[in-house]
Amino acid sequence: MTALDPLVMLSTGMHGQPGVYALLLGSGVSTGAGIPTGWGVVTELVRRAAAAAAPGDPEAPGRAAADPEAWWAEHGDGQELGYSNLLAALAPTQAARRDLLAGFFEPTDDDAEQGLKVPGPAHRAIAELVKRGLIRVVLTTNFDRLIERALEDAGVPPQVVSRSDAVAGITPLPHARATVVKLHGDYADLQSRNTVEELSDYPPEWNALLARVTDEYGLVISGWSADWDVALVRALEAVPSRRYPLYWDARSSKGEAAQRLLAQHRGQVITADSADDLFGRLVASVEALEQLTEPTLTTAMAVARLKRYLPDPVRRIDLHDLVMSQVEHVVERVAVQPLQVQGFGPTRMDELLEEHRTNTEPLLRLLTTGVAHDRQGDHTDLWLAVLQRLIQARTAPAGPFNDHLDRIRHYPALLALRAMGLVALHVGHDDVLLRLFTEPAYRDKYSSNTRIPAVHALHDMKLFNTDLVNLFPRWNGQRWLYPMSHLIRGDLREPLRDWIPYDDDYTRTFDSYEYRAALVVQTTQHVPGAYKAAPGEYIGEWTWTDGKPGSEHDFLATLDRADDNWPWWGVVGGREGHQQVLDGLREVLAKLQRW
Repeated sequence: MTALDPLVMLSTGMHGQPGVYALLLGSGVSTGAGIPTGWGVVTELVRRAAAAAAPGDPEAPGRAAADPEAWWAEHGDGQELGYSNLLAALAPTQAARRDLLAGFFEPTDDDAEQGLKVPGPAHRAIAELVKRGLIRVVLTTNFDRLIERALEDAGVPPQVVSRSDAVAGITPLPHARATVVKLHGDYADLQSRNTVEELSDYPPEWNALLARVTDEYGLVISGWSADWDVALVRALEAVPSRRYPLYWDARSSKGEAAQRLLAQHRGQVITADSADDLFGRLVASVEALEQLTEPTLTTAMAVARLKRYLPDPVRRIDLHDLVMSQVEHVVERVAVQPLQVQGFGPTRMDELLEEHRTNTEPLLRLLTTGVAHDRQGDHTDLWLAVLQRLIQARTAPAGPFNDHLDRIRHYPALLALRAMGLVALHVGHDDVLLRLFTEPAYRDKYSSNTRIPAVHALHDMKLFNTDLVNLFPRWNGQRWLYPMSHLIRGDLREPLRDWIPYDDDYTRTFDSYEYRAALVVQTTQHVPGAYKAAPGEYIGEWTWTDGKPGSEHDFLATLDRADDNWPWWGVVGGREGHQQVLDGLREVLAKLQRW
């Protein structure tokens, strides 16, 4: 046995030999998304049939579900229980069968809001591996279409083979960017397999394809137990030796057949809490290896290119692609952030926020450079599109989740908003700052299900718990009056040092930003899901004079110099109405003072 973690071995091999590994996925990859197994569908259909056959017997559905084969033997007109026979009996036409099955596999609006029957983190991470060219072949025993949808969403539409008679016409596996082989069929296909007898033998075309894949590719198995799929186990046993290693997740490899296959092929077992955890960590490890091969000046080179592209109208597309490629890098990391971890607490949350900060910093340097040099505002729509994309990266969770972990997936978006806003304020682009506050939006499906502008969606109190942040190990036991404000100020200091080099100026600019954010929040309380002004270090208990915080004095100094085109007039109610608005905010801030 090797002393190395099998995940380290797998990620190193996958990175060094792109396309050499194939995946074998079972129901464990999709059940967390609310997708039933094939046998689960059969059991539920039998339960429904029993209820319809004996409407006066409330115990009939339960008895049938406990022993579907016994119920079918009594009521199935002599036919064997199977997916095909059962569907044909319950829904005699293709349209009726499709409608009957849709409820098991297609998400309703409620399902989508709960993150059910939609691609989850494992599917997204697998799609990322395929997009990077590391995986080309996916074998699956699942009936659902989640992996196909994840691949399509990632811009890699696969060739899908769900019937053995279609094997002869497929694009050769090495020539196709992505191939999904559905060994047990698609849910809408009457040739789907799920009973022990149906799974005991495969057609010759399937066996030939499996023989090739198992001989020519390394294999990563997840969510498949090998307990019932006799034909698939036989195909894996038939391989005399493996050219490349076999890896299997610990949760699904505990059965007798799995242990036999692991012993035969000297397979490695990967410890993982779930498929989401396994593939999320695999993507992170491969990405770390890829970063080792990048030039050390990647960020500096990207910033230099951005400076060349900004003033050139011919290079607008190049500018867009340069920036958005960095955005997608951040979005990919958000997609694989775990939503459940064992032993969750301040330490793990601190680590995850630091990972987000590290992954986002190259993008922040691009954005701050872009906003600072975009003096005419020609590219403001690009900066808004960046923020909108980062906000959208927080998708509805697939299955159970920790609320704290779900909310911090917005941290890269918050950092981007804050970094661009600070630079915009520093160089006098107040119009850009206001557009960043109000135009990008998030549809919070767990609240009002309406579009909430960025200044509310990325509100400190929506992302963080004060007590949890104050217990972060990075503070070494020190506690802060406004921990969220202190955290963000620290995380953005280095990305903004080129533009605001002096610490006093940085503090003043940050105070001014937080005050202006609070002003916009205070004047948009009508927005569904709105929060009140966030507490923060800008309140400045020690700098209050004339009943005003120091950050308000800074705003008033700007107001006194403003002409009629000043964009903040629309926020504060114009020259005649601004005093009432500022008085109202001052009362709110006074209540947030913490000594």
